[in-house]
Amino acid sequence: MAKEGVQNAKSGLTWEVRANSHHYHKHKQKRSFLVFRWGRYADNVVRSYKYSLLTFLPLTLFEQFQRAANLYFLLMVVMQCVPVISSIPWYTNTIPLLIVLSVRGLKDLANDLARRRSDSQINSRPCDVLVSQSFNTAQWKDLRVGDVLRIHKDQIIPADVLLLCSSEPHSLCYVETADIDGETNLKYRQALAATHSELTSEPPEKTLAAFDGTVLCEEPNNRLYTFRGELHWRGEQLLLDNEHILLRGTVLRNTETAYGMAIYTGADSKILRNCGKLRVKTTHIEKVLNRVVIGIVLFLLLTALLLAVGSGVFESRMSPHIEVLSALMVDGNPVYTAFLTFWSYVILLSPAMPMALYITFEVIHVVHSLFIGWDIEMRWDQKDSPAQARNTSLNEELGQVGHLLSDKTGTLTQNRLLFRQCCIAGEIYGDASVSAEEIEPMDLSWNPLACGGLFMSAPRLVERLRGQQCPNSRQFFTALALCHTVMAEWRNEALAYQAASPDEEALVGAARELGWVFFARRRDSVTICELGVTKEYQLLALLDFTSKRRRMSILVREPEGGIKLFCKGADIVILERLQRDCPYQDSTERALESFAQACLRTLCVAVRSVPETLWEQWRNTLAGSADAMTCERDSLLEELYDDMERELQLLGVTAIEDRLQEGVPETVSMLRRAGLKVWVLTGDKKETAVNIGYSCKLLDPDTRLLEGQELRQILQSPDPGVILSKARQTELWYVDKKTTEEKTALVLTGPELEEFDRRPEWGARFMSLAGRCQSVLCCRVTPGQKADIVTLVRKHTSSVTMAIGDGANDVNMIKTAHIGVGLAGVEGGQAVQNADFSLAQFRFLQRLLLVHGRWSYRRVAFFLRYFLYKTCGFALVHIWFAFFNGFSAQSMYENWFIALYTVFYTSIPIQCLAIFEQDVSAAGSLKWPELYKVGQRQELFNPLVLSATLSYAVYTSLTLLFIPFGVFYDSALDYQTMAVTVAMAAMFCANIEMVLLTRYWTRFSIAAQCVAVLMFFIFTRITHSPRLFQSSPVHYYFPGVSDQAFINPVVWLTALLTAWIAVLPSMTVCALNIILTNPDKRRVHSTSRQPAELRMFRRGDSARRSSYALSQGRGIGRLITSGTGIRQSALPVDE
Repeated sequence: MAKEGVQNAKSGLTWEVRANSHHYHKHKQKRSFLVFRWGRYADNVVRSYKYSLLTFLPLTLFEQFQRAANLYFLLMVVMQCVPVISSIPWYTNTIPLLIVLSVRGLKDLANDLARRRSDSQINSRPCDVLVSQSFNTAQWKDLRVGDVLRIHKDQIIPADVLLLCSSEPHSLCYVETADIDGETNLKYRQALAATHSELTSEPPEKTLAAFDGTVLCEEPNNRLYTFRGELHWRGEQLLLDNEHILLRGTVLRNTETAYGMAIYTGADSKILRNCGKLRVKTTHIEKVLNRVVIGIVLFLLLTALLLAVGSGVFESRMSPHIEVLSALMVDGNPVYTAFLTFWSYVILLSPAMPMALYITFEVIHVVHSLFIGWDIEMRWDQKDSPAQARNTSLNEELGQVGHLLSDKTGTLTQNRLLFRQCCIAGEIYGDASVSAEEIEPMDLSWNPLACGGLFMSAPRLVERLRGQQCPNSRQFFTALALCHTVMAEWRNEALAYQAASPDEEALVGAARELGWVFFARRRDSVTICELGVTKEYQLLALLDFTSKRRRMSILVREPEGGIKLFCKGADIVILERLQRDCPYQDSTERALESFAQACLRTLCVAVRSVPETLWEQWRNTLAGSADAMTCERDSLLEELYDDMERELQLLGVTAIEDRLQEGVPETVSMLRRAGLKVWVLTGDKKETAVNIGYSCKLLDPDTRLLEGQELRQILQSPDPGVILSKARQTELWYVDKKTTEEKTALVLTGPELEEFDRRPEWGARFMSLAGRCQSVLCCRVTPGQKADIVTLVRKHTSSVTMAIGDGANDVNMIKTAHIGVGLAGVEGGQAVQNADFSLAQFRFLQRLLLVHGRWSYRRVAFFLRYFLYKTCGFALVHIWFAFFNGFSAQSMYENWFIALYTVFYTSIPIQCLAIFEQDVSAAGSLKWPELYKVGQRQELFNPLVLSATLSYAVYTSLTLLFIPFGVFYDSALDYQTMAVTVAMAAMFCANIEMVLLTRYWTRFSIAAQCVAVLMFFIFTRITHSPRLFQSSPVHYYFPGVSDQAFINPVVWLTALLTAWIAVLPSMTVCALNIILTNPDKRRVHSTSRQPAELRMFRRGDSARRSSYALSQGRGIGRLITSGTGIRQSALPVDE
């Protein structure tokens, strides 16, 4: 055992799972207490929430006090509780701080409770677990490693399970992976032959209860498409791979029952390993704001220090000569007095960073999030699914996105392929210019097996087929009905197909509609019905599809005795294998170009008559290759297949539409106009991704693809941009030189991306090159690599990234990006649960970004700039007043005005602006997407703009003090009247500035302005009431001052003059902007670029796009020829 353990450790198979050994695994189950964790095997409980009853309070306080402003406010509260240094009452900061912490904490708690409810729904799903020779219903959370499960048709797999057997022949089963990768086509899985034969010989409960196998496999990891392991059972060592594993989150389809053993549960399952870590996301604006807050705090501390020095100097030089002042000196020590004065000024200047800013900020975020959910234009009526802001703190980030990284399957496409056109014998049938919904259906009532799934109108083709006028047409559809890996079964007296590839399902379905119906396949035969006549073809060989071959073929013996090879594949590989002087080749190539211009996926179909002697020779060579080593056998098979697939006769071309989601091309085009770089990240093959790139207008027809060795050579150069420009100018001559680099797109594959780890310098070069190109397509990438690409963009650019996807394999990149969007159209539960925003359709990104995102960015930017301006302008008055009060930390304002200024007198108007402000309407935002670039360039909120805002605030503070001071100098008006005048001017100034900022007036905005002004006069009269002074002289020390000030014309004129001079710079800028700006320049004109003229055109770079769906991977042909995956179903009997 020790030697075996060492061998397993060397091979990496260190994860041991024993079947039906619940107590063994429970003893080693992972457990935790606070920060302590121990154990090996995870339970099957999903925990996406952050807080528990014990951790909520400390965690939320820890998160909130990571904000520099909250720490600063806490320090202010503590100091205000010290009477000797408190210059303003304690409640002016304590109550707002409690409100800030409570509002943010309750919002986080509500979000966490929503996650907990979602987790509870998942954890309480039912599953059947084997206990003492019977299956009992349990919940997912009770499942343990090693438990034997029974999974019924259409049930979700609760853990990563080793398939032991199923109700299907040879223990085959089909799973749908839509919630993992968005693909709705079925994938096959098969149990080991040993477990199938032994565990299905008797009732499954009895044999499974006696099953005592042990699985040794790799440790839990995030590799969705690979698995290595061994099953040790009855003295045998059986190899396991991904074909034997049912992943958590997949759905069992077309299989009544499957039995399996849990290998990885809960957090150890592959899909949850791909979810990545929970990241706390902070917007760019909030990061800049935090730096500004730190800068303001440091400035205030430095200012307080200088004022304290002034206080010490004043006390030492002036106070000894003035009896009253000398009595106020603390212990006769000017240094100690300066020390206390420092803290007093820190408190007095603290309103320059008011807590009301953060309270209002949270409210605005919540309201903006509600607007997104209330937008009926982003509600998908088909599923009654509205948009949802799951993270309410990232709204303004939506207005600054520079890179959009999108999944393909289920996000851009519906994963629904439609047979739209075909070319047979050089003649095109069907019209792709007419949308599938508008096509007039053909009369196929003559075909009793037609099910109405044909989206092509070609009556002339039907006439030729039924009239047997075109032998090529008959052979064409015979090839479609024979050359595939589809399985057929009869359900409720209806023929249904199970396809591992959506391409094949579309092709076989189209042949069925036109009279060539695939009925059944056996190990050595294929049965089809040709226009009502059932024929059985002997299956001689199936030449399987691989991504390298880009084609598949089937070798059959016809009922008449002849041998034929039917082949279908990409045009680039089929055309080079045609016989010389092949008829219809030129017209077929023109059809290929036509289909490519319509963004259709094409496959060439060809046939070859094989002589009997050639078949016998080829069969003997094929049988001899079975004894070769694995590596040699693969190369021998490649050569054999290549020899047979020669001298082909071209029959025609199929043209399939990869059905995009509604509005995808328009959305991509609009986002590109708005300045976004749209990248597509997919696990599919390159040809499929490129097809979609052209279909959704991500790539232009004349876009050149930079890929493979050429891309590698450019990345190896020190300056990829220079090499790119030279390469483009060498090959093509453009009329518009500026579009030279924009007409290039990069194509990167997963294996090529792996080289970036070995060559770190490639990352920066690739991003430099990508910035000069139109777009980037990343193919054959794993979920982890999707997140790596997002990290690459974030590392080498300052752009805000958005990742959008619908499957669990997109969760990692959704979490990694600045903003994650999950699509909740058909599937996508995992993506939505981990996303910041959820949408039902990709097209809703238009309004989410260009309308809500842009509005939110403008509103938040103006809100923060205004708030900083009004609070700093109001608070910095104390600095200048210090030079006239002996640096004594005396306040320029009454205490209640300080407390109410930011909460009531100026907060309501700015909230209305931050909620309702619009520079253009929603329709205008969509009409002129170029307006979005303002946010990408961060024109409204950047260090330069903030510096100008703070400088303007300093100017305002100087105006607020010195104009009233000059008016009241040597007058009969006292300090308290001047304090009221300065307060009135500050209130007027703030509200006038708000009027100048507002562009979109509503009844709420007008009411807010009026209410704010009225509240100042009402509350000032109340706080200056003599009755309150009598009850609390310490807190209400301005008795009756406002009664005298408000009826004094000098006070009113001084306040209005001060306010007018204070806002004069802002009014001047607005006036100059109107006078000097040409009205034509204020409009956004969208001019379409003229297409570039090409002097040289190469057929190899054409837009022709042949494709074969990747979801059909290598290996399924082996199942067919071995008879393993064949369902024995009876054919319908004609009465």
